[in-house]
Amino acid sequence: ERSALGTLYALPMSSTVHVVRHGEVHNPDKILYGRQPGWRLSERGQEMAQTIGEWSKSLNLGALHVSPLQRAQETAAPIAAAHNISITTDDRLIEAANIFEGKPFGVGDGVLRHPAAWKHLWNPWKPSWGEPYEEQISRMLAAIFAANKAANGKDAICVSHQLPIWILRSAIENRRLLHDPRKRECSLASVTSVHFDDEGMISGLSYSEPAGHLLPEKK
Repeated sequence: ERSALGTLYALPMSSTVHVVRHGEVHNPDKILYGRQPGWRLSERGQEMAQTIGEWSKSLNLGALHVSPLQRAQETAAPIAAAHNISITTDDRLIEAANIFEGKPFGVGDGVLRHPAAWKHLWNPWKPSWGEPYEEQISRMLAAIFAANKAANGKDAICVSHQLPIWILRSAIENRRLLHDPRKRECSLASVTSVHFDDEGMISGLSYSEPAGHLLPEKK
């Protein structure tokens, strides 16, 4: 049985769109940076980006579409260099909007411990504190199908952010959108690969961590 998502965006080619999460960001104060400009990769994040660039060399790459945010653009740079391909910036791959953006978000000392924030938490299904999940699904689907079309039968890479990637995957796998953020399978510099069949329909999904050896240890 074919996915209804694939039926909506049928394309006459088979390929894979690899959706890469950006590398580690320099963020010692644990700020929820969201869509704010100017957040760069840390030294480890740069190493993750180089690792993703090396991983990408096995692909026959036809398109590289990237979120406009600096951390995503920096993650994409080694891929572009490895394939001598230009970066196409796609605003649809941007981070999810969040009203807590720019505030500290550490466990026990972040914005959520303040009563003024609680009024924004009434509906986790939407969610009420940020961009609705359905809007994230719509723009991310449009972005990966655009990348697939631009690749013209080759593979494509999209560089994006954890929450939009996870919500996209949840929609494709028909899982509920409400979730525990600590349990997302979408680590730094991970790859969520969306596979298309020869009729241009989504046929499956796989996940890998080429930079897994660089991930910080969980405390």
